[in-house]
Amino acid sequence: MADPCHRIRVIDSHTAGEPTRLVLEGGPDLGLGPLAERVGRFRSQHDRFRSAIVNEPRGSDVMVGALLVPPYRADCQFGVIFFNNVGCLGMCGHGTIGLVASLAHLGRVTPGRVRVDTPVGAVEAELHRNGEVKVANVPSYRRAQGVIVAAPGLGAVRGDVAWGGNWFFLVEDHDQVIDRSRLEELTDYAWRVRQAVNAQGFPEVDHVELFAPSPATGVHSRNFVLCPGKAYDRSPCGTGTSAKLACLAADGKMAEGEEWVQESIIGSRFRGTYRWLDRAKGEVAPTITGSAFVNAEGVLLLNPRDPFCWGIGAADGAVER
Repeated sequence: MADPCHRIRVIDSHTAGEPTRLVLEGGPDLGLGPLAERVGRFRSQHDRFRSAIVNEPRGSDVMVGALLVPPYRADCQFGVIFFNNVGCLGMCGHGTIGLVASLAHLGRVTPGRVRVDTPVGAVEAELHRNGEVKVANVPSYRRAQGVIVAAPGLGAVRGDVAWGGNWFFLVEDHDQVIDRSRLEELTDYAWRVRQAVNAQGFPEVDHVELFAPSPATGVHSRNFVLCPGKAYDRSPCGTGTSAKLACLAADGKMAEGEEWVQESIIGSRFRGTYRWLDRAKGEVAPTITGSAFVNAEGVLLLNPRDPFCWGIGAADGAVER
């Protein structure tokens, strides 16, 4: 009997604790053109592939997928579309670090610089000989300062709306303890805040980032980041740290070229810096440095006889060819 399974070759890594699943072969054909157009086709025509790759039973809510595609921009060597348990992402800082580490593991990049095309712009990554990866992210900025929303059960919550490759609501003034022992409370708080932010003028915001001082020496801040699908980020969040740097720059609290050490709720760290692109617009070019480690190579099998072929909660049906 012929094997009915469709095969998807992947390589898994984690960046500061946050997983990335890189799709090398077997993904859908999205055609050519700008990645902003291709991610639209992925979202509208091939969403079952997204679900099959990152959702249960093959994945989990925290898994971030990265679909390797040919770049559109002539100055880029690779293209990538990031996605998670509920949809596509504009950019992903930890995912870019994981992408470069995975490509290095495969021998497709060596220490030095590589440019990566994404749906929201080109990013430049530099692989260091010690395995660290520095990512020059897309231009980042604060859109709104001191936004006050009325969150059900919480009262007034004040924060900033900022772009770092994804949209964030950043909150420093809160009564939460940012500790792993309080994950349920933090998730509930951040989810309520997100609903309020979305309903009260900022429907594009899909990440909420809470900050507090870190007890560790040499660390500027600890954060808790709630991602779009209600999973928390195990890493300090590359796009979230970029948004934070844009706010610090706009407030004059951090000098150009100064280093910011951001700690995640599990204790992992990114180092960030920025340079000004446009002071009048508050636009900065952030860089994020961190490490990723490859932890698996494999082939996913999509069997049309499997009722959960496309992931739990996804529609069933024949495998797309």
